[in-house]
Amino acid sequence: MNASEFRRRGKEMVDYMANYMEGIEGRQVYPDVEPGYLRPLIPAAAPQEPDTFEDIINDVEKIIMPGVTHWHSPYFFAYFPTASSYPAMLADMLCGAIGCIGFSWAASPACTELETVMMDWLGKMLELPKAFLNEKAGEGGGVIQGSASEATLVALLAARTKVIHRLQAASPELTQAAIMEKLVAYSSDQAHSSVERAGLIGGVKLKAIPSDGNFAMRASALQEALERDKAAGLIPFFMVATLGTTTCCSFDNLLEVGPICNKEDIWLHVDAAYAGSAFICPEFRHLLNGVEFADSFNFNPHKWLLVNFDCSAMWVKKRTDLTGAFRLDPTYLKHSHQDSGLITDYRHVQLSHEFESLVRQDPRFEICVEVILGLVCFRLKGSNKVNEALLQRINSAKKIHLVPCHLRDKFVLRFAICSRTVESAHVQRAWEHIKELAADVLRAERE
Repeated sequence: MNASEFRRRGKEMVDYMANYMEGIEGRQVYPDVEPGYLRPLIPAAAPQEPDTFEDIINDVEKIIMPGVTHWHSPYFFAYFPTASSYPAMLADMLCGAIGCIGFSWAASPACTELETVMMDWLGKMLELPKAFLNEKAGEGGGVIQGSASEATLVALLAARTKVIHRLQAASPELTQAAIMEKLVAYSSDQAHSSVERAGLIGGVKLKAIPSDGNFAMRASALQEALERDKAAGLIPFFMVATLGTTTCCSFDNLLEVGPICNKEDIWLHVDAAYAGSAFICPEFRHLLNGVEFADSFNFNPHKWLLVNFDCSAMWVKKRTDLTGAFRLDPTYLKHSHQDSGLITDYRHVQLSHEFESLVRQDPRFEICVEVILGLVCFRLKGSNKVNEALLQRINSAKKIHLVPCHLRDKFVLRFAICSRTVESAHVQRAWEHIKELAADVLRAERE
């Protein structure tokens, strides 16, 4: 493909993309395929001769699209939103054309500096404490990770390195292995599974702190666990507080647990992967109160801020804690500037409260946890079995798509406002559909 054909095919691809986005509401939101559907439809090995562009686009429509879950459909209410927008798509095209790998300032100065400045912009939008910003020779700064899972792992590894260095400085006879076997990290029992994975990768113990009646971590439970573990000779060093849990969008109490972490010299990482975008709104900024106690903070612009995956924003108060933990400087990466210090759409909330109101008007249903942002956790009053049957009917019908969670011993349905194109009419139709299927389930239960 030469530049001339690229121009022509590029225009055709943009037309295909725009048509897809404009027509997405008419596509079945969840695919009607079985595992392994794709292999018989494509060659067993890469073809010796290339296909035409037209044939490839036809294959995308005939073979790929039938197996696609349309995350940007206004009838997609599962998981959490993933952002997309026409400006972001254009930006992806430009990034692909420039094609630089910005692993250091020397590798591409503009790449590094733009990231640093934009992260300061975003930090100011969130009203993060100045300690997290890079400007004016600050010690903090932001860096883009691929996901919140990566940010948690990076923070844990940095905290692990920091505590090992601190303990070895005080007691040089201590080996890294001797310290590692005593390190223990903490999170709420509502934290994302990636926190547990970070502990496994980092080779440290991870303990879940029981949450309260609102599914939030509180000071008393954390303090009890710390005292018990210190008495057993363990070394608490890292804690993850979640703002907007995946299960039910609950919020750990930063104002309570933050001071404890600071007093005990425990690295506090705040995971606000979903909820973080909302803190830009003045009416939701209070949910971030207590972030001043954190050592690191992370949220995903690729959920609400119309930025394509993957863009997970992470800030640290002291960037040398990160660079010191991961610095390896082979000759080919050294350069003269390496110590220079460089490192949405909010209708979702209104629509979630609209859906909450509809649920509350139906005496057959119950809301399971306070609705704060764009997620509603609800269920039929009754057994887990009847709710499992309802979800099975919803997803089998494939008109809308939902996923469940467990809150304590209850099987709960999650209704997340995801698509940037979703409107009140889609929410209303989704609720009517759910009510009809609920009636069928309850009728079958009685028979």
